[in-house]
Amino acid sequence: MSVFELLGMSAGMLALFVAFGVLIGVLFGFFGMGGSFLVTPALLVMGYPSRVAVGSGLAFVFGTSVIATLKHRDLGQVDYKLGISMIIGTTVGLEVGKEIVLYLEELGLAGNIISVTYVLLLGGIGLFVTYEALKGGDGGGVSHDVDGDADIDADDIPELAKKIQSYSLPPMITLRGGVKVSLWMILLVAFATGLLSGFLGVGGGFIRMPALFYLIGVPVPIAVGTDLFEIMFSGGIGSFLYAQSGGVDLSIVAPLLAGSALGARVGSAATSIVNEDEIKIYFGLMLLLGALAVAVRQAGNYLGMGVLDYVSLALILGSALMVSSAVLYSAVKSMRAPSTTGGSTAD
Repeated sequence: MSVFELLGMSAGMLALFVAFGVLIGVLFGFFGMGGSFLVTPALLVMGYPSRVAVGSGLAFVFGTSVIATLKHRDLGQVDYKLGISMIIGTTVGLEVGKEIVLYLEELGLAGNIISVTYVLLLGGIGLFVTYEALKGGDGGGVSHDVDGDADIDADDIPELAKKIQSYSLPPMITLRGGVKVSLWMILLVAFATGLLSGFLGVGGGFIRMPALFYLIGVPVPIAVGTDLFEIMFSGGIGSFLYAQSGGVDLSIVAPLLAGSALGARVGSAATSIVNEDEIKIYFGLMLLLGALAVAVRQAGNYLGMGVLDYVSLALILGSALMVSSAVLYSAVKSMRAPSTTGGSTAD
């Protein structure tokens, strides 16, 4: 039996999934988030049922996050106390999100509502990240060169995070970086992102990682590493819950993971040599293109124009290719630059 017969797909489709996995792996390894949120809308565009698209997206997230988490653990950028607290809140949110999807599926509304939510969420976050990148801000927290053991400077804590930290609702816990915050606030953020993960079929990193920084005030490197640690569990729990109802298609997940295993290594290696300030705007644009892709698909369904499905799929694949290529191009440019320049990008 050939591998194509085993997976139940053509050679061309298998190659497409592997290549898509490579692109997403590069994004995941470099940004500590990103790419996984493109899988579910891509599967929806390709005609997979909502349950399979969401469940398979979560299973892919689980496998990819294991690879990326190991790297950040070696860098000492994982706060296990924060991560375990997040897992508790996320688990409840995932179950609620899954039940909502199953209920909407029974009503025949799941695909449309999930797609509209994607457009609003990706578009909003994409605009925010792009704005931050253009004004020279953190761009959603993709910096890799901050000392995770140092206490965060009060001036670096967002105002909203300061407000949340001011609520002394016991029990209070102290996190790495000297952040002291109520456990209830952490659980609330975790529940909200877990709900979105279960509903949209994403690891939640592109939502939760900025939330840890902008809402909780956790130092960026700790937010990235701990987010990946939490994604590993939420993705595993979410995919298990969906697998119980037949929502995980291994013929989709296996080739995606095969490609992402390579891509994640490349993306992780690029973090030490690329000046991520050159890339932030591409990440925001990728989110916006992802939102546009889903909007185009919805317009195609409403107008009865099947050709727009292909336009939507091209936008999804094109956005992943654009940002991955930008990362690789900057990596090659940094390696070929004079040593005086290269030193400034690898600090």
